[in-house]
Amino acid sequence: MGAIRSAEGGPLRRAGRGVGRVLRSPFTGAARGVRKATHAHGAGESGLGKLIELHAVNSAGDMMITIALASTVFFSVPTDQARGRVALYLAVTMAPFALLAPVIGPLLDRVPHGRRAAMAGAMLTRALLALTMSGAVATGGLELYPAALGVLVASKAYGVVRSAVVPRLLPPRISLVKANSRVTLGGLLATGLAAPLGAGLHQLGPAYPLYGACAVFAFGTFLSFSLPHKVDSAKGEARARLVSGEHRPIRHPRAGKPERNGKNGKHEKQGTQGKKNKKPGLRTVGSSVLHGLQANSAMRMLSGFLTFFLAFMLRVHPLGGLSPAMSLGVVAVAAGGGNALGTAIGALLRSRGPEAMIALVLSMSLAMVVTAAVLYSPVAIAAVAAVAGISQALGKQSLDSLIQRDVPEEVRTSAFARSETLLQMSWVVGGAIGILLPLNGALGMSVAAGFLALGVATAVRGLLTAARRGSPHPRVA
Repeated sequence: MGAIRSAEGGPLRRAGRGVGRVLRSPFTGAARGVRKATHAHGAGESGLGKLIELHAVNSAGDMMITIALASTVFFSVPTDQARGRVALYLAVTMAPFALLAPVIGPLLDRVPHGRRAAMAGAMLTRALLALTMSGAVATGGLELYPAALGVLVASKAYGVVRSAVVPRLLPPRISLVKANSRVTLGGLLATGLAAPLGAGLHQLGPAYPLYGACAVFAFGTFLSFSLPHKVDSAKGEARARLVSGEHRPIRHPRAGKPERNGKNGKHEKQGTQGKKNKKPGLRTVGSSVLHGLQANSAMRMLSGFLTFFLAFMLRVHPLGGLSPAMSLGVVAVAAGGGNALGTAIGALLRSRGPEAMIALVLSMSLAMVVTAAVLYSPVAIAAVAAVAGISQALGKQSLDSLIQRDVPEEVRTSAFARSETLLQMSWVVGGAIGILLPLNGALGMSVAAGFLALGVATAVRGLLTAARRGSPHPRVA
């Protein structure tokens, strides 16, 4: 009888295993494909592949929290009440963040040996805060907003550390702009996958997307420590400032060679008092980086502005023939598609002509916004969202390329942290403008054109002049 059962059970077990393999194969195949893509061109050996995967986890968790907050603060109440709630959200979260953001970079500069721990801490903080918010998300009580502020600060702290980590994980065959584009693209793909998952969880209850976010961030906490140990190395680094010192740092052709100081005519050796008194700052490497920051700040302001302004305006004045939800969906898809397209273009360009590229995308954004202000239409609004996405992606990658090229290696990591903080502050300012304006499309586009025009006036001429002069320093591979 045992032999009969064995003979009968064997085929059944084999059939069951075969069905299991068939059911698992799409997921295992997709996982292998993702791992192959993220670890290509030496990214697996350098650790960049693990950073791409970590950033994908981060982006998925942030999207789930965004869905939970949007359903509570925005979609669950009429437009007038929603505007008041979002204004309160801005006052309670964005305003304190505007004060905290300038100190995020300097604080993280003080823990260069704990970058993995800092990223894990940012993940764990959001996991715990997601659980905290799950109890208040259904009622929209005031206790929701301090937790949302904590999530925002932790998310931006992660972004600053991530930007500082990328240069440490560069494979020999990948430029920094291409590495950043791959990290960004990984985050965009994860966001696209997490959005329907979060929406599905929301159907179970308003707290379920937050439970999902808690699980994602908990996984990200452990994944942070899988990054290579060199992430925590501060060898050869110093702190960078966004303001210049009194003098340009002395650059020596060879270490230890004396060089004449133009002020007092005395000789100084590298590593002596002359070096100590001259902390390297971003202005000491030429104007390209600062003009690039000015231009990217204007484009980041546009991103924050469109996020809030269009969210409310399209609820009251949806795109022709569409519902408010569909109108928001069209604009979100246009912006996300533009961002992905800009990221892909940046990877293909391999950081050629970064000054000219930043000037081009900023001018292109201004032209599109002016067109939308004059010829306001649903097509123009969708086009503005798409162009803003393309411009922000290309502008940020070109800025990364400028920092890699022009900022000395010993302050490059710190420069990334400071520039990311400045750009995040610009997004906050743009969002505040968007929430305060009347819901008039032509007026909103005119205001956006105004701060973009200011960016063009302050940055484009300097960028093009710097592009004609060429790189102030040789490119560091």
